Amino acid sequence: MRYSGDWMALVDDRVLEYLRENGSGSPTEMKEEGPIRYSSQYIGRRCKKLKENGLVQHLGNGVYIITDDGEAYLDGRLDTQEWRYIDDDASEVTASSSEDIPGESNGGAT
Repeated sequence: MRYSGDWMALVDDRVLEYLRENGSGSPTEMKEEGPIRYSSQYIGRRCKKLKENGLVQHLGNGVYIITDDGEAYLDGRLDTQEWRYIDDDASEVTASSSEDIPGESNGGAT
């Protein structure tokens, strides 16, 4: 089970899945080669949002890769609403400090 945040859109999962499967990709490649039925412009906007939240990394020239946090989200080990890692062994959720949460500082939201 994945724990998506309110800021996420359905296409975000498809983008992350594409990047995990292919290693890297641009919005145009995801549109043309993947099963993502959105415009490359919309995919690009979602990639930027995923980057702002630490789930993908921008390599330049419109090419993105998935991060460890993105992998953890896909595996159901990261709650992107609360920014908590889920500890499978203890069946508990562990919170990250606010310094580790992309887009937040001193506990405030962006």
